[in-house]
Amino acid sequence: MVLTFAASDPTGGAGVQADLVTLAALGCHPLSVVTALTVQDTRGVSDMLPIEARWVAAQARRVLADILPAAFKLGVLGSAENARTVRELLDEHARLPVVVDPVLASGRGDPLGDAAALMETVIPAATIVTPNSVEARALAGDDDLARCARRLTQAGAKYVLITGTHEAGDEVVNALYDARGRVDEVRWPRLPGSYHGSGCTLASALAAGLAKGREVPQAAREAQRYTWEALKHGFRPGAGQSLPNRLRLT
Repeated sequence: MVLTFAASDPTGGAGVQADLVTLAALGCHPLSVVTALTVQDTRGVSDMLPIEARWVAAQARRVLADILPAAFKLGVLGSAENARTVRELLDEHARLPVVVDPVLASGRGDPLGDAAALMETVIPAATIVTPNSVEARALAGDDDLARCARRLTQAGAKYVLITGTHEAGDEVVNALYDARGRVDEVRWPRLPGSYHGSGCTLASALAAGLAKGREVPQAAREAQRYTWEALKHGFRPGAGQSLPNRLRLT
């Protein structure tokens, strides 16, 4: 079982809905805490209403008093106050692995998170952080991705998986780092088009692997394979980005 903290997405392409589908597809029972409501479609986000921190805490505490997950997954938290609240909850279950997807903006660029708040709260508690290259630079304040990863591990994250979808080239290069430096690198053929919810898919798949007892490097590789296949077989139901086909497990 995996408990996800995320915002709701009416399209089902990202957010808590994407987490639930991914986790269930990979054989994990999903638990969820809604951190914000969004007004969005496959083209972008037009508005967001953060859930009050006391409601975030109440949702989580009620579930955690009854069911103990095997891992946590964090997406959009909605506010700095919510980030602090979630960190308190993580500290109470410090032995469980934590995957942090540090969502700072939608694919279109609509702001969804605060880099400074994440660096001060949940990233230090992370087993692994999964920023894309744009997010890594915003979080660490550096253009060099290796130095960005070092900054994130110095902040407390045990591992950092930086995805290269926003970088140039025919291949997407995803690099895994720990405190020693780069420990793994996987190259994927770049797929055409753009996708809504790819980061949610990757982070949730990683959380599923950790919940099943995988070590981080193995879980990261398996999650990347699952995500690439979901994108490869994606579909475009609306006028904007394509959605990953998370139910295809090949």
